[in-house]
Amino acid sequence: MIKKYKLNSVYLALIASLTVSGCQHTETTNDSDKAAAVVSNQANIDIWPSVSSKIKQDDVQEARINQIIARMTLEQKVAQMIQPEIRAFDVADMRKYGFGSYLNGGGAFPNNDKYASMQDWVDLADELYNASIDASQDGSTIPTMWGTDAVHGHNNVIGATIYPHNIGLGAMNNPDLMEKIGDATAKIVRVTGIDWVFAPTVAVVRDDRWGRTYEGYSEDPKIVKEYARAMVNGMQGHADSNFMADGKVIATAKHFLGDGGTDLGIDQGNNLASEQELIDIHAQGYISAIEEGVQTIMASFNSWHGEKMHGNHSMLTKVLKEKMGFDGLIVGDWDGHGQVTGCSNASCAQAINAGVDIIMVPNEWKAMYHNTVNQVKSGEISVARIDDAVRRILRVKMRAGLFDGVAPNNRAFAGEQALLGAKQHRDLARQAVRESLVLLKNKNNLLPLNPKQKVLVAGSGADNIGKQSGGWTISWQGTGNVNADFPGGTSIYDGIKQSVEQAGGQVELNEQGQFEQKPDVAIVVFGENPYAEGVGDIKGIEYQRGNKRDIKLLQKLKAQGIPVVSVFISGRPLWVNAELNASDAFVAAWLPGSEGVGVSDVLFTNKQGEVNFDFKGKLSYSWPKSDAQVVLNLGDKNYDPLFPYGYGLTYQDKDTLADNLNEVAEIPLEKDFNQAVTLFESQPQADLGLYLGDKNLWAVPVATSVVTTQGSDNLHLKTTDKNVQEDARLLTWQGRSLAKAYLAWSEPHDLSAYLDTQTSLELQIRVDQTVQAPVHLSVSCGEGCQGQVDITSLLQQQTVKQWADISVDLSCFAKQGADFSNTVAPFEISSSKANQLAFARVRLVPQSAEQAGIKCQ
Repeated sequence: MIKKYKLNSVYLALIASLTVSGCQHTETTNDSDKAAAVVSNQANIDIWPSVSSKIKQDDVQEARINQIIARMTLEQKVAQMIQPEIRAFDVADMRKYGFGSYLNGGGAFPNNDKYASMQDWVDLADELYNASIDASQDGSTIPTMWGTDAVHGHNNVIGATIYPHNIGLGAMNNPDLMEKIGDATAKIVRVTGIDWVFAPTVAVVRDDRWGRTYEGYSEDPKIVKEYARAMVNGMQGHADSNFMADGKVIATAKHFLGDGGTDLGIDQGNNLASEQELIDIHAQGYISAIEEGVQTIMASFNSWHGEKMHGNHSMLTKVLKEKMGFDGLIVGDWDGHGQVTGCSNASCAQAINAGVDIIMVPNEWKAMYHNTVNQVKSGEISVARIDDAVRRILRVKMRAGLFDGVAPNNRAFAGEQALLGAKQHRDLARQAVRESLVLLKNKNNLLPLNPKQKVLVAGSGADNIGKQSGGWTISWQGTGNVNADFPGGTSIYDGIKQSVEQAGGQVELNEQGQFEQKPDVAIVVFGENPYAEGVGDIKGIEYQRGNKRDIKLLQKLKAQGIPVVSVFISGRPLWVNAELNASDAFVAAWLPGSEGVGVSDVLFTNKQGEVNFDFKGKLSYSWPKSDAQVVLNLGDKNYDPLFPYGYGLTYQDKDTLADNLNEVAEIPLEKDFNQAVTLFESQPQADLGLYLGDKNLWAVPVATSVVTTQGSDNLHLKTTDKNVQEDARLLTWQGRSLAKAYLAWSEPHDLSAYLDTQTSLELQIRVDQTVQAPVHLSVSCGEGCQGQVDITSLLQQQTVKQWADISVDLSCFAKQGADFSNTVAPFEISSSKANQLAFARVRLVPQSAEQAGIKCQ
């Protein structure tokens, strides 16, 4: 257990003003993969459905494809199958190799500039397009294509409209609106010159502990099937009318297959479903997507009965391509091929032989390219398999109009700044917010509220557009963003303020729930902080387990006789019985995106006391009655939720929910100071933020994959890989002055109990060049309070370019002045010399002083 205390200091005020930051994209291979008894992974082809696509092959087009393939060299063919990431190659590389496609990961921008203009995006697309068809490629003028994760709007681009995440869209159950959102997203993607979107996600979620739960529309495959159809038609156009017309993009159904059904809800884990369950539950979105002519499908990280999907020939080729008739291309996920047994990120004949047509290999593309060429020459991969992959890639490009000879800058909508955050798009998103809200409690018909009252707005999510937007928003994890990063957007507080003040009421904002005048009602906006993928995996579904800040705020207001409306921001249903008991009204707002004003549209009447908009949202996920209901889905044996699938009150309904819901957890919270505490693993943990600093500014938040100290490159940080994608950080000091990287909380934590258990600060580290003294490891307790330990000699003992674990006994920091009862920064590494090293996992690990690399008596 970590205790927290407020500390009023300049240092903490500075840290508190910064949003917790993050990184981008992880993969994990888990024990259930290894331990699962491997059943036959040869699919029973006969039980799978045959699917007929509305997009048919064109004989003239197919003949042209054959002619192109006949002229291509092996090297040119393999280059079509290689997909690098924009931070790992340049225009010269494109001109030399002629990659068939490329991508930008979450948090990647042209010129590594988070605030890149629309024209910067289009210019990069233009440069790479022209390089791909350069005549130096021996006459092979095949245009490249750019793919991006526009999963709730064009979410990588500052100023774009951010729609609610899929979990909220599922609650509105409106396929027509979904198609309009798909169309709007496609247009703004085209504005940036990009051709291809890695969406929609058609996962059917079975365990809400999964960190990607919010990417699924519903636990019901029926909604997923209808939404997949709507989104493909919105993005690509209808097969019989506007297929791949101006303003349309190539869509991707992902992730094939079973990503939402992994054991224990572990991201990239092992799906143990029967084959019939795969068809009935997990494949339904692919059936409708293929019917509507989806052109690409992304292979999943997960395994099925122990075999990674990226290497499963039976599923990718026999089922998807042959039985289901999919004639588009299969793209791999970020280094997903590297998880196949016998493979690495740089080499994987197995994935290509299994049926992956484009290998997403963000960083090690050059080695993958050469290894694949050699594997074809040796016969490990057949020429026929390579030709099949290239044929599919060219087919998609021709259908998308990429062979028309028009560069990105000259395509419809390219660079149209006026479409960025356009009113018609914001109106769509605002409608989606209104229709996605689910009213779970409305005691004594507190809602709708009269806007002429005195309204207190409180909670950590009240005025935080980044928090209400969640992961996959500007940065991969959705962290490190401030309201200014959403020009034209509105926080939930912005909308409330607008409604109340226009009606003549009074509104006061205070995150902690303090007020000048006692309000008539309090609206408290709280919930999960942003996360993405495996970083969001949780072990239990109790909200704020071990950290009861929000319930204390609700109870404090209730004790003062103030009616409380809770607006709960989350990427999944969670056990919130205590919060429900302390609320008079409770709204599941999910992750509404940039148009927070949509919330107030529903909460308030107009000036005349008439309802503006009633609640329409219905639960597309069952809501748990206890913290033990970690797997809870419609149709389960002994199905007993607190709120069933499809539940959602309107203003006409009578609320019968009592205030005495059980608040006792069935799964006890372990308070064991002998267990390791992770501070950083792929991204900061436990509400920590990652920062850089030097004398110009000591708190520069790390919100993207490349960050430097302010005004100089005195200390440079970039993401790098240890075990999986971007799970480590590479630090490069120029040695101009003292500079540091550190993890910090917005308020101090009490870690003093760990001093009594002989705990060490342990980090995984890789020294990339001979270390120049000094390098210090520190624990900070606020302004002028710090314990610093010189680790230069320990680092100099490490083998260059190899990862190692190093540790320092916490008592060393205490002896140097660290006050562990008021810890602000539990990890800080600094130097004033030119050094380069990388760090990965950082933990507090109980161990004897003798085990520590640096120990103190």
